[in-house]
Amino acid sequence: MTTAFIQVQNNKTEVTEFFLLGFQFRRELRLFLFCLFLVVYWLIICGNLLIITLVSTSKILHTPMYFFISQLSITDILLTTNIVPNMLHVLLNNGATITFISCMTQLCFFGTPEASECLLLAVMSYDRYVAICNPLRYSSIMTSTYCVILAAICWLLGFFSSLSCTIATAKLNFCGPNTIDHLYCDIAPLIELSCSETSVVQLLTVVVGVPILLIPTTIIIGSYTYIISAILRIPSSTGRQKAFSTCSSHLIVVFIFYGTIFSVYIDPTKIKKFTISKILSLLYTVFTSLINPIIYSLRNKDIKKAAQGTLHKWVI
Repeated sequence: MTTAFIQVQNNKTEVTEFFLLGFQFRRELRLFLFCLFLVVYWLIICGNLLIITLVSTSKILHTPMYFFISQLSITDILLTTNIVPNMLHVLLNNGATITFISCMTQLCFFGTPEASECLLLAVMSYDRYVAICNPLRYSSIMTSTYCVILAAICWLLGFFSSLSCTIATAKLNFCGPNTIDHLYCDIAPLIELSCSETSVVQLLTVVVGVPILLIPTTIIIGSYTYIISAILRIPSSTGRQKAFSTCSSHLIVVFIFYGTIFSVYIDPTKIKKFTISKILSLLYTVFTSLINPIIYSLRNKDIKKAAQGTLHKWVI
């Protein structure tokens, strides 16, 4: 099987295609997972498109917080659309080939929304900090122009950080095994397959990846330290509850996203392999994208009110 994916050029073997192994389960279980992920993907697209539509069309949602929520929905759609369709193909066929160019493209468009989401969650925590700790200056600080600039910075940093790692990975030599024991093209299994020196790529992923994770984490922790301190100073329990409710949904999303992503990439013992690693990857990619719109819609009165208003207009 491997020889079909390798060509010889100038007396040097080069991998032109990879084989994504996926889950090596029985056919019945793979068919069940195929149906499950197909339904989950459909729910992700519908849920996040609903939030984007509501934020775009409902005046009551024309605020910085909901603008950033809509940006978060865009990252979820891009991430799952990049991963799930090909993953369904892998499940259905008990593994599938992917060309070198397609693999690198998937790697780039996987990293971009992931990095952008890390940064957007930090920006959203800053938005909540300004709203609770500086309410009188909120409208003058979080202007629409400023919000667009912040979102653009998140997207640009996410794209260029992912692009730099993808270009470095694409320059590696792949001349041996071509089987990726994963559900999609990720940088860690690709580095393991390379037959060339990978220290430069590993260093680049640390230089790029660690700030993308740790700087937003620091901003989130710092913002919520001030937020909690400000909430505790509110005299009435009703006021404290109302203030905390404005950021509770964001906190839940942060814990789910960062909890799963740290469990995959911060792994000094290198003991998590194969099926466990794949399941954890699905948690912070596919299922986080499913949970985000559920949390923001079910726990948010404004979004539910906007949805009811939009539905009422469509019915009439």
